[in-house]
Amino acid sequence: MRHAAHGSPRKVLEAAFAALDEGGDVVLARSPILRSAPLGPSKREYCNAAALVETALAPDAYMAQLLEIEALFGRKRRGGEWRSRVLDLDIVLWKGGAWASDDGEHAVIVPHPSFRERDFVLRPAVSIAGDWRDPLSGLTTRHLSARLTKPRHRPR
Repeated sequence: MRHAAHGSPRKVLEAAFAALDEGGDVVLARSPILRSAPLGPSKREYCNAAALVETALAPDAYMAQLLEIEALFGRKRRGGEWRSRVLDLDIVLWKGGAWASDDGEHAVIVPHPSFRERDFVLRPAVSIAGDWRDPLSGLTTRHLSARLTKPRHRPR
């Protein structure tokens, strides 16, 4: 969604990249901003991107930081899964492998449970981390993306 201070969704992502790069974390790489079709009932397109971030925090602490950034952009985490939002930040992969925690308020699962089926996640990820491996399947983001985009064989 548009943001009153930042403007278009593309500008929101630019501001989010800047916010990720503050407070001791370092954005090592960022993907181009891509447009994608919606999941769920929405009819509008979305802007998506990925960042490779170096942080000293564990995934649960880093996710708490991401939720704070979302809140600064006006995100309210109540209501349905398909609610419109200005910004949605996730941890898709982590150098340390698989991770799961639940503090009763927020569950953090890495790798993100749905990333293997989402082109809008994999395409940006491939552009900055094509050789990163999913710790559960052993496949790289490049291989996972290719599985989504390769033509399916149809029996004659």
